[in-house]
Amino acid sequence: MPQLCRSQLGENGGMNVLRRAGAWWLAAWITLSVAGAWLIAQTELSRLRDAFETDARIAHRLLSQRAVELDAVLATLALLQTGAEANPPERRLPSVYPQILTVQRRDPEARWPQTDLENAEAMSRSRGQPALALPDFSAGRYTLVLAAHPASFALLIDMNRLVPWSEWPADPLKSPARVALEKGSQAFVIQTGAVGRGSWQFDFRKRLATDSQPFDVVAKRQVAWSQLPWLAMAAWALLAGAALAGVAALVRQREQRRRAEELLRLGQVARLNTLGELAGGMAHELNQPLTAVLANTQAAQRLLEEETPDLPTVRGALAQAAGQARRAADVVGRLRSLVEQPNTTAHTQAVALHDAVRKVLHLLQPELARHQVELSLAADTPVWVMAEPIALDQILHNLLLNALQALEQVPASQRRLDLAVVTSAPSGVLTIADSGPGIRPEALPHVFEPFYSTRKGGLGLGLSLCETLAANMGGTLTVANQARRGAAVTLSLPACARP
Repeated sequence: MPQLCRSQLGENGGMNVLRRAGAWWLAAWITLSVAGAWLIAQTELSRLRDAFETDARIAHRLLSQRAVELDAVLATLALLQTGAEANPPERRLPSVYPQILTVQRRDPEARWPQTDLENAEAMSRSRGQPALALPDFSAGRYTLVLAAHPASFALLIDMNRLVPWSEWPADPLKSPARVALEKGSQAFVIQTGAVGRGSWQFDFRKRLATDSQPFDVVAKRQVAWSQLPWLAMAAWALLAGAALAGVAALVRQREQRRRAEELLRLGQVARLNTLGELAGGMAHELNQPLTAVLANTQAAQRLLEEETPDLPTVRGALAQAAGQARRAADVVGRLRSLVEQPNTTAHTQAVALHDAVRKVLHLLQPELARHQVELSLAADTPVWVMAEPIALDQILHNLLLNALQALEQVPASQRRLDLAVVTSAPSGVLTIADSGPGIRPEALPHVFEPFYSTRKGGLGLGLSLCETLAANMGGTLTVANQARRGAAVTLSLPACARP
C-alpha cells in the first residue's frame, strides 16, 4: 500500500512543513529550558545542602565543646575540692559559666535531696565519668553528676545558655533550618527554622562528643518551590530561546540559499536545454528552405551554362547565391553543434523517483505556498528508475511549474495537486494531476510540438524538451485531461533494482 503524505499550503492553516519545523524548534526550546532549569535548580539545591551541612557541623562542634567543657568543670571541682567551707569556691561558678545555674555538693555521710541524683552518682562512680540526671527538655534543664571523694558534685545546666550564640553559624531568628538537641522522645529546640513547607528536605543528626551528655544534635531544613532560583531559570530559558532563534535563522538562511542555488542550477540547465531545443527547431525549419535554395540555384546554374555564353554576370550571381546558401547551412550546423543537448543516456543511473519528487517539491515550496495549493503525494517505497539525475530534476521542475501555471486560472480554494509514484513493471511511473481548467481537446495532439503553446507569451518548448529528455533516458511522457477536471501528466522511466 502506498504511504500517503499530505500537506496543505494555504491561508487557512496550511504551511504544515513550516508548522512542523516550528513545532520542532518549540520542542527543542522546551527541552533545553527544562534541562537547563533542572540543572540550575539541582546546582542551587546542592549549594543549599552544602551550606546546611556546614552550618550543622559547626553547630555540633560548638555544642560539643560546651558539653565537654562542663565535664572539665566537674573534673576540676573534684580535683581541687577542700573541706567544708562557709563560702566554698564552687558557688562562684555560675558567675563564670552562665550555663551553670547551680552547683550542689554532697559531703560524706550526706544524702542527695532526690533519688535520681543518687542513681546518677552511682552510675558516675561505676563509669568513672559524669552521669546525666533529671533531664527536663521542656524546661530547658538537666543535671550533670560526678561521683568523687570525699564530696560529689552536681551541676544544674541551663540549655538556653549552653548555646554559644556569639559563635553560632546562623541567625536563629531568620535561618530556615531547625536545630534541636534530642534525647529519646524529648527535644529542646535551639533554632526554630521553617519546617513543614518544602518539597526537598535536608537532614543532619550526630551525637555530642561526650558520653556524659548523650544528646543528638538534629538539624533539618526544607526547601520550597518558591526558594528555587526562578530568575536564573527564566534567564536561561530566554538565552536558550535566543540561541535557538539564531540557529533557526541560520538554518533558514542556509536552506533558502541552497534552494536558490538549486533553482539557479536548474534554470541554467533549462536554458541550455531550451537553447538546444530552439537550435534544433531552427535547424529543422531552416534546412528545408536552404536545401531548396541550394538545389534551385544549382539547377539554374546548370541551365544557364547551356545558354548563350554572354551571361557571365548571371552565372556569377548564382554561384554567389549557392555559396551563401552553403554558408548559411554551415552556420546553422555549427550553431546546433554548439548548443546540442547532452547525451543523457550515457549518464543514467539508479535514482529513487519518490526522493527526486520530494526534492523538487522542497525547492518549489515557496511557490506552492504563494499559490495556496493543496498538495498530496502518494508514493510506493521505494520506486527506483534509471535516469540522469539533472535531466530528471529538470523534467519534474518543468512539469510542476506548468501545473502551477494552470492552477493560476482557478480560484485559490480550488487549487489542488495530486502526485502519485508507483511501480508498474517494467517502469516506474509518476503522475501529476492538477485541478486546473485542463487542455483544450484540439490542443492535446500538439502539446509536444516545438513552439506550440497554449499559454500567452509561452515559447512552447517546455513539454517538448521534457519529452525529449524522457525519451533520451528510455522513458515516455504523456498528457491527458482528467474525467472530472484538470490535466494529468504521466512520466514513465525504466524501473531498476535498488543499488
